[in-house]
Amino acid sequence: MRLRAIVVLLLLTSFAVGQQPSTTAQQPPPSAAAAAPAQSMPAAKPGDVDSVDHIVAALYDVISGPAGQARDWDRFRSLFLPEARLIPNTVRQDGTVVHRVLSVDEFASRSGSATAQQGFFENETSRKQEVFDKIVHVFSTYESRREKGGQPFARGINSIQLLHDGHRWFIVTVLWEAESPQVQIPAEYRK
Repeated sequence: MRLRAIVVLLLLTSFAVGQQPSTTAQQPPPSAAAAAPAQSMPAAKPGDVDSVDHIVAALYDVISGPAGQARDWDRFRSLFLPEARLIPNTVRQDGTVVHRVLSVDEFASRSGSATAQQGFFENETSRKQEVFDKIVHVFSTYESRREKGGQPFARGINSIQLLHDGHRWFIVTVLWEAESPQVQIPAEYRK
């Protein structure tokens, strides 16, 4: 009986809401910016964002460090557009492609707990770069280590999209995939 009363109440509420005059019918649709307001990002160090070389170097520098050392996540955030995305891409042994789309804050949160437990040092070993006016695409081959100067435990490619807004460079997207036994880094993307 109680369940029946709840269902009836939900149906009546749905009907009543459907009968209400729309207050937005006469208004223009909201812009994408209004629908998803940009969050405030920390100010960047001018030397981190004045060139493509510097912003890519800053990206690798800020995520690298020994175990237990807190990363400067405000510096990390300052490199990106507020709407930027980081997308790790993995190919499972059965060939299934798996990816996760992360905001800058989600990436920082996930990485912060991992770096508390183990060192992580990543560096660029090779780069291919394409430029068109104020946009740049960088294919940045990387090696990852647990300690500075140690043996790499992973290699892969970071696909980095950058935008210059007339004042500075921003990272728009970082999409990456690690090398695997099934997928080796092509010679053109190595030293």
